[in-house]
Amino acid sequence: MLICRSSTNQSSSSSSTLISVALFAVAIVAAVSYVSSGLSLLSLPATPWSWRWPLISSSSSISIPSFNLHHPPPAPPPLINPNTALYSMFHCDSDSCKKQNEKMNKEVSKLIQELKDETLVRRNKKRDRKLEEVEAELAGARVLIREAGRSSHNINSSSRSSSPLNDPDYVPSGDIYRNPYLFHRSYLLMEKLFRVYIYEEGEPPLFHRGPTFDIYSMEGVFLNFIEKDPNFRISDPDRAHVYFLPFSVTMIINNLFDPIVRDKGVLQRVIGDYVHIVSSRYPYWNRSLGSNHFMLACHDWGPRATWSVHSLYFTSIRLLCNANTSEFFNPRKDASIPTINLHRDETSNITGGLPASNRTTLAFFAGGQFHGKIRPLLFQHWKDKDEDIQVYDRVPNNVSYDDMMKTSRFCLCPSGYEVASPRIVEAIYAECVPVLISQHYVLPFSDVLNWDAFSVRVSVSEIPNLKRILLGISDDEYTRLQENVKSVQRHFLVNNPAKRYDVYHMILHSLWLRRLNLHIYG
Repeated sequence: MLICRSSTNQSSSSSSTLISVALFAVAIVAAVSYVSSGLSLLSLPATPWSWRWPLISSSSSISIPSFNLHHPPPAPPPLINPNTALYSMFHCDSDSCKKQNEKMNKEVSKLIQELKDETLVRRNKKRDRKLEEVEAELAGARVLIREAGRSSHNINSSSRSSSPLNDPDYVPSGDIYRNPYLFHRSYLLMEKLFRVYIYEEGEPPLFHRGPTFDIYSMEGVFLNFIEKDPNFRISDPDRAHVYFLPFSVTMIINNLFDPIVRDKGVLQRVIGDYVHIVSSRYPYWNRSLGSNHFMLACHDWGPRATWSVHSLYFTSIRLLCNANTSEFFNPRKDASIPTINLHRDETSNITGGLPASNRTTLAFFAGGQFHGKIRPLLFQHWKDKDEDIQVYDRVPNNVSYDDMMKTSRFCLCPSGYEVASPRIVEAIYAECVPVLISQHYVLPFSDVLNWDAFSVRVSVSEIPNLKRILLGISDDEYTRLQENVKSVQRHFLVNNPAKRYDVYHMILHSLWLRRLNLHIYG
């Protein structure tokens, strides 16, 4: 078996034919290339930028080192060995960071050695025909996505900002997307092909259940939807593309963490034991070293929770709200999902706001002053300093937080203790242009969405110049930004039941892209 990571995305009538043609051919090519090249069980191609998702919008400057939805791509970081390096080595300058990275790189080196050893053991084993069928199906999707990428260059300029594909519900268009056609093609293929197997082991409330309100709500929302979803959930694990580890970090903390003893190891023990159970009962974890398994967490300790199982930390797909690259979030295999602070079952009654011409406050923020390192700087420069920029630790009794979001032109979204902030989605709901102030944060769905089209990014060093930056945005440009906020809103809505293209399906699409980025050869 061989596993590789690369990255990715015609009409529905041609999909089945092309995929069928690809099944046999890809299986042969995969087997031949594995034998002839001597590749390892887990490997990267010679270049991690082999998929091309050209950016049709000209307004984006985001550079996300994962699925290359922009063009031309930046130079990739050097690989240890293009034939064997699934894992990234970590580098930094500060002494404390170097010490931590030395520990991480030591574990990565162990995983690479395990990869080499496992490759030698499996070289002469019988091929896994069921796995090859699954991989050939994904290979057919990659063929269609590549073809869509080539076709997008040939679309006439007047139609380039929208998808030419038919869709009864929604056709992606506009510069909120890096490439609307490729996203649409990929999304439709996901609906047609993608299948998720959920391990049934584990009992509620630690497993198969999660919070559905407050800032960690996406853990429970996703668990509830995927377990009841007949379109994506599959009962036959041999036909699955990914395998879900259905634990909730928040529920483990809420039920087992003693605030007096403060034994954080309980989290790692529960998750470590769970991986041990499913890897002992089923062949799927061991045959891929966990690379086609995924977990989802919005709790601050989500990344830490996976550390006890190094393959889960470095190899598996992690869907995280706390998508912090300084804490070893790897956007080539991990996906950023939004933090959404849900107060009720539906969001339809909290969306909307005033038009641009009626928004009287330039910028607004309310939140803990001493949460993290960025917010103290914001308060230092702007609390009670300027009537145009309203910054509060707590909103006064006579001030409505929701009304301020809906009457402000810009909503400030500085990171707190963690890089993600629920204020980003709150701003989108209120049709208020988000001002992103963070470091090391990979934005949700940034493989697909062009965040520069509906938000403003301000570096920490530019906080003193915040008012000048915002006033420098013309009325026409602001109107464009706000209209785009309205357009992108559908991708962050939590609907019950879930609707196509909403946040649940966007999370699935991020997972789909990571699985397309993974090659497993039987």
